Amino acid sequence: MVTELGGTVTLTCLCSDESVTRFNWFKQSFGQEPLHMTSSLYVGQDSYYSINFIKDFTETKRLGVRRGDYSCNLTISKTEPGDSATYYCSTTVIYELTYGEGTVLIVKDSESNIMSVLQQPVSESVQPGDSVTLNCTIHTETCAGEHSVYWFRRGSGESRPGIIYTHGDRSDQCEKSSEAGSPTQSCVYNLPKRNLSLSDAGSYYCAVTSCGEILFGNGTKLDIDDHRTDTLVLVSCLGVALGVTFTLIIVLVCIMYKMNKTTCVQCRGLVSQTRGPAVTRSDAGDQDGNSLHYVALNLSNKKNRSRRQRGHMETVVYAGIRQ
Repeated sequence: MVTELGGTVTLTCLCSDESVTRFNWFKQSFGQEPLHMTSSLYVGQDSYYSINFIKDFTETKRLGVRRGDYSCNLTISKTEPGDSATYYCSTTVIYELTYGEGTVLIVKDSESNIMSVLQQPVSESVQPGDSVTLNCTIHTETCAGEHSVYWFRRGSGESRPGIIYTHGDRSDQCEKSSEAGSPTQSCVYNLPKRNLSLSDAGSYYCAVTSCGEILFGNGTKLDIDDHRTDTLVLVSCLGVALGVTFTLIIVLVCIMYKMNKTTCVQCRGLVSQTRGPAVTRSDAGDQDGNSLHYVALNLSNKKNRSRRQRGHMETVVYAGIRQ
């Protein structure tokens, strides 16, 4: 959240549980520990509540806390550069304490010095175990105070970035512009990352505080490609495919073996029938209307047979009978 110097902002802390009994507000200036600001005690949703300001926040008249519907609102009026910070709220439901993700408040002065932050590279793709250096370049007008640089990282699936490194109050890496009479100076800060792992993937941001201002860079997206994992997955898939293919081959061989065995048994049955009595074949042949039958006839003619025919008692006559 960005507000102009001297403006008014309202921060809201929500809790939909009717059993909430207490709201707390904390202020964490950049690079400092959180400070407890206020404590609001609730006694029932429609009953009274009390507000207590803690320590350094008791004398200021610029702070106010108001109760809303399942909420506790912190109002900051006549904002000052020192109000730039991260504000957290916590709720107490029975005996359970819950903290919010926090709200970053930046107070911007329209008359302040011009400052810009550039991060390089915009994106970087590396392999596990590699090293990379992230660059944060600051262009600003020279001011009396020093500035601090903070690095944040937001991993995949995370809603807000978390601080991972700070360069502290230093300006020894700054160089003034070579143009005569120019008050501009450039500062370069590097964040080396070595022996990268998959957990280092995410978006990296640098933030600069200078002369009561804070400015964030555009961010650098760091992608880590693990080709070894892809290779392992590919090998596993090929192994599974090979196993399935081998199983199918065995099944097909068994099926072919059983089919060949059944065919051989049928062939043996036909051979046995072929070698059986001739009657069976003749009976089967009776079904064919075009079959040729052989008949042996024994003809005896006692009256007209001659002596010549006596020598040949049997005469074979072939006849074709069609039905």
